[in-house]
Amino acid sequence: MPKLSIITINFNDESGLEKTIQSVISQTVSDFEFIIIDGGSTDNSVNVLNQFADKITSWISEKDKGIYDAQNKGIEKASGDYLLFLNSGDCLYNENVLKDFYNFSSNNHRKIIYGNANVLNKDGSSYIVIPPQKIDINFWYASTLTHQAVFIEKKLFKKYGFYNTEYKFGADFDFLFNMFLKETSEFVHFDQFICNYDNTGLTSQDQYHKMIIAEKRVIIKSYLSRRQFNRIRKNYLSGLSFKRRYTVIIRENAFLRTLLKPFYKLFFS
Repeated sequence: MPKLSIITINFNDESGLEKTIQSVISQTVSDFEFIIIDGGSTDNSVNVLNQFADKITSWISEKDKGIYDAQNKGIEKASGDYLLFLNSGDCLYNENVLKDFYNFSSNNHRKIIYGNANVLNKDGSSYIVIPPQKIDINFWYASTLTHQAVFIEKKLFKKYGFYNTEYKFGADFDFLFNMFLKETSEFVHFDQFICNYDNTGLTSQDQYHKMIIAEKRVIIKSYLSRRQFNRIRKNYLSGLSFKRRYTVIIRENAFLRTLLKPFYKLFFS
């Protein structure tokens, strides 16, 4: 059984798909399986898959019901101890990522091993995401782990279920937050860069930002009591500067946004 299964989903992104494949097959270790789930692409993606067929453990191209349905198909096919979800366009940070992961996980066995990410924006800029060495519940109110930088033991999906396809944007957050509540001690930080995350997809678009935030709030509230939710919100806000704190409060409150609209850009933009 391979130690790791890399699952890549793709839809009509032939250039991103080839970039992802190249980053995976250039790794200095080969003890992993590579699964690609294509959503019935109509561009050149299937030709790319055929071109690299001898480097891919298995692939399919068929219609799906969205990102998380495709990832669930990959989970079903995977036989590795750990799963890593690397979407089309995302790349492993360098050729030693998997070798370093194997070395780390052999000495630091946890069910969820999370690393750092380099985020690449559409305008060519980038920024890094380095999560805390130790995560507490307050972390989840305004943050999350970069999905492409998290190695998840497959047994967790068998025990707790796959990604909830009712969520359009936040099923990975839902799964990780649920795991944090149920398996807190099984999270460990692997302080290495895992991926170059392609931040040009659906979730990076401004028109979806409010929907993503709203869905995340729904998820958190589904696991916590109102008292618990208000506590982590208060803890998050208390750590912000005055200006940032009230910017967040106004953005979360439609009545206040309307009331203060004439002054918002002056004081809170």
